[in-house]
Amino acid sequence: MYSVVILTRDEAVNIGDCIASIPTDDIVVLDSHSTDDTCDIASAAGARIFKRDFDNYAAQRNAALDLPGYRHPWVLMLDADERMTPALHAEIVRRLGTAGPDIGMFRMRRQDMFLGRWLQRSSGYPTWFGRLLRLGSVRVEREINEEFCTSLGIGELENHIIHFPFNRGIAYWFERHNRYSTMEALVLAQERSRPIAWRDLLSGDPLARRKAAKQLAYRMPGRPTLIFLYLYVLRAGFRDGRPGLLFCRMRTLYERMIDLKVSAARYSSSSENRLP
Repeated sequence: MYSVVILTRDEAVNIGDCIASIPTDDIVVLDSHSTDDTCDIASAAGARIFKRDFDNYAAQRNAALDLPGYRHPWVLMLDADERMTPALHAEIVRRLGTAGPDIGMFRMRRQDMFLGRWLQRSSGYPTWFGRLLRLGSVRVEREINEEFCTSLGIGELENHIIHFPFNRGIAYWFERHNRYSTMEALVLAQERSRPIAWRDLLSGDPLARRKAAKQLAYRMPGRPTLIFLYLYVLRAGFRDGRPGLLFCRMRTLYERMIDLKVSAARYSSSSENRLP
């Protein structure tokens, strides 16, 4: 079996359904001082609750991995707006039963849902995430859009996490991505100062490819428009119907927010707001 840890803040809308989808005997919630009923709902559902001030996503996930009292050596890291499936659980149990000590992490994919539809093309699927982690073998880097790093081997799972990023409404999605764009702008400014890892664009490691592609994308003029064309046209996001079009437009707006914040901070007269 394996443990599950969920990061939360004001996730009363999601946490009950998330926990209900988890068929394991050890569920932990690391909460960033929610002001709603998140912790009460999670505790009533059998989860153990820990609290920590939020500073950034990498630090929060590392803190989650360092929590005491896990009952199992493997931990699945979920967000409250994600759901497990019986097929994913069965695959995890089967793969962990044969995983040797040389394996430190399993990657998996998500199915992003919007307006009742899986965004199979417009979301950039498939993107692989390191989520099933051997305790003591994995650390998390990058403050946003985190990277899970291990010196051990990495496996891949066929089944998916189901992701409902709009469960708290469109307004909350924009509120959250306004915060994300501020953090991403800081990372973007740093990445632009580093050389592009050209060889990694053809790497067999999907994490290395994704990182190199981001480095390249950060330098492209008209980046938000190019991302729209990539997702909606080249990746055939139009085949996801109206949800695909709306999502691609929102993704483009998010990328514009990042670029605007980089430009505003770079040319601001206030040293407090200036990026390196």
